[in-house]
Amino acid sequence: MYITRQGKWSILRTKCSYSLYFAANARYNIRMKRGDCKYIWQSPDWPKWRYDLAALAGPLAEVSRAQGLLLGRLADVGMGLRDQASLSALTEDVIKTSEIEGERLDVASVRSSIARRLGLDIGALAPVDRHVDGVVEMVLDATERCDAPLTRKRLFGWHAALFPTGYSGMARVRVGALRNDAHGPMQVVSGPVHRQQVHFEAPPAARLATELKHFLDWVNSNTDTHPLLKAGLAHLWFVTLHPFDDGNGRIARAVGDMLLARAENSPQRFYSLSAQIQRERSDYYDILERTQKGTLDVTPWLRWFLDTLYRAVSNAQTTLDAVLVKTRFWQRWATIPMNARQVNLINRLLDGFDGKLTSSKWATIAKCSPDTALRDIQQLIALGVLRKTAGGGRSTGYELID
Repeated sequence: MYITRQGKWSILRTKCSYSLYFAANARYNIRMKRGDCKYIWQSPDWPKWRYDLAALAGPLAEVSRAQGLLLGRLADVGMGLRDQASLSALTEDVIKTSEIEGERLDVASVRSSIARRLGLDIGALAPVDRHVDGVVEMVLDATERCDAPLTRKRLFGWHAALFPTGYSGMARVRVGALRNDAHGPMQVVSGPVHRQQVHFEAPPAARLATELKHFLDWVNSNTDTHPLLKAGLAHLWFVTLHPFDDGNGRIARAVGDMLLARAENSPQRFYSLSAQIQRERSDYYDILERTQKGTLDVTPWLRWFLDTLYRAVSNAQTTLDAVLVKTRFWQRWATIPMNARQVNLINRLLDGFDGKLTSSKWATIAKCSPDTALRDIQQLIALGVLRKTAGGGRSTGYELID
């Protein structure tokens, strides 16, 4: 597990003087002359990616089959259900891409922000702050406008949306601009300050303008690379460049999602690769570090990317099951009058309530008195919507009958 002073795997700069910085560059030039390359971007033939297409044929076929099964199942349901499935996938994507970086966003706020932008009616909307809106704007722009060219201006807009205040935590960041390495090279480190381990060092800032242009030209061009492999390569390439002070991982995943949407010829998302990466975060950091310290033969990275993508698409079947259950539940009870508190708490239960629902929890979530919460619950029990859970305990729990 990668840990920094903020308790998460993130980007830090080494504090060094300009003389040390130039000395480091001089050592880098010497290493290049003798062919001693520590990172892939230092290779003489960077960024000429190599991979064994035959070794990737099986994983490619598995992913394509899983995508076909999911999209085929979605084709059999109505547009309303597809919208709900997409809302669930996008909400999970926004939540998990931030969790990978150690940030926890409010689920209700994220869902409300996405629903508002997609024009979906989900009932009462939760309050949303600028930070949540910024992450949502980036994710939706990447997927809804997947066919639009990826430009510097667009990337800078994404970066500005991620940091609306100009700060990442307590640290000031250069918003909507490339890093300048004023305080030394950009490094990924872990461990206590007195004995930090450097996992990766990004290319010098002086190279970024040229490197980024090369990357964008490749993303926007028609290449012979399989579309799914192009998404995996783009993710790796961008996060290796690390062009910004912060937010590089989230933007790399957004670029990958954009290319996945292009590959599927559909701006509507029904699965979350970021959610699967978050579940396998340790393996993600491990394969990323090994790849960045390896050669330009990135077959192992692409194999990991495809395997993770396959699991993400397969897990979307479970999400779709939950959407179908929720929709059928409300179809069954559509004629029964319920107040806003009851609708809200039932939706919480349908989405997977954490722990046991009690009258005290109901009162806290619904912001009502304990007596009102108990009346709400008793009405739903009388209607046959709720029942008491089995077993005793210090307080009575309740669950949905269906």
